[in-house]
Amino acid sequence: MTLPADLHRPAYGTATLADVLPSVASCLGVGGPDPLGLTDVLRGARRVAVLLVDGLGADLVRAHPDLAPTLTALAGPLGDLQAPCPSTTPVSLTSLGTGLPPGSHGVLGFVTDVPGQDRALTHTQWTDDPDPATWQARPTVFQQLAAADVPAAVVGPYAYAGSGLTRAAYRGARYAPAVSPGDLAAALGQALTAHDRALVYGYHAELDLTGHVRGVDSPSWRQQLAHVDLMVAQVLDGLPDDAALLVTADHGMLDVPADTRVDVDATPALGAGVRLLAGEPRARYVHAVDGAAGDVLAAWRAELGDRAWVVGRDEAIASGVFGPVDDDLAARIGDVVALARGTWAVTATQQEKVPSMLAAYHGSLTATELAIPLLVARGSAL
Repeated sequence: MTLPADLHRPAYGTATLADVLPSVASCLGVGGPDPLGLTDVLRGARRVAVLLVDGLGADLVRAHPDLAPTLTALAGPLGDLQAPCPSTTPVSLTSLGTGLPPGSHGVLGFVTDVPGQDRALTHTQWTDDPDPATWQARPTVFQQLAAADVPAAVVGPYAYAGSGLTRAAYRGARYAPAVSPGDLAAALGQALTAHDRALVYGYHAELDLTGHVRGVDSPSWRQQLAHVDLMVAQVLDGLPDDAALLVTADHGMLDVPADTRVDVDATPALGAGVRLLAGEPRARYVHAVDGAAGDVLAAWRAELGDRAWVVGRDEAIASGVFGPVDDDLAARIGDVVALARGTWAVTATQQEKVPSMLAAYHGSLTATELAIPLLVARGSAL
């Protein structure tokens, strides 16, 4: 299955976010191969911190070296990595935590159908239904580290402690709630120094939120990037001599103008035969009523044309964009998959009022959405 020239299949197993923690674990003496080839980069490190900044796309960092001098000065020995598909936070965080592509771990979108229950699951609002241990049944890299007696800690927002997504992506790690960027920087340092061998993972959310609400070409976003850079500098100030810091992201982001939006709720052809509209504006899953999947696919293709890559579920799976898809997870993908091209987005101004009002989005497979940094700093003894 050939994708349009402007969309790209993530390079699972060699250069994606899913490959980061398996490589780190390998360098700490746990697990199998080192898919990213971090052995030389992390040689001698007994403690490794991985900081993921939500929405810190590689293209965005490169566009603002003056606002992010600390990030710009860090080494990027492997070049850019890629987000998984869809390029959205719940999918990416679960790929990071499990070391697996989405088709294997089953968190396949921001919002997905719960097969057989005629309802949707918004992964960022998930608590315990469905059971996280069942919905995402694969072991995490944190569990592998714990089994090998290598302490693992996650430092993340206080509000996410115990959430369904936290339990699905990070189980096996001790969760240390943080209440601010300064608290995150301090807690990362404290967790690193608590053991002589450890993996510490930190997650920062505010840059992504600012981008969504104000746009990535806004003074607000640029100011927030400068705050992120300061936080990274603070983490580096507390980095032990025998530790290393990796900074990465879950996806990039792009502004979507008003004239490149298609509103499902104002386009009758896109609503006909649809049981459930899932996904998000740049990565849509469309679930059809019984017997209507072919008609829905034809209507979405005709209406969107070259504004999106529109395929049926089987075609999407065969393309490899999700990695290998387990048979029991396939139904979570829509009968129709629509991945936006250019700056287009498929909003739903009545069904999804707040998401449809945002300034910037991600989720599709353009280079800007997929490209994420992997920046490295090493302690003075390494």
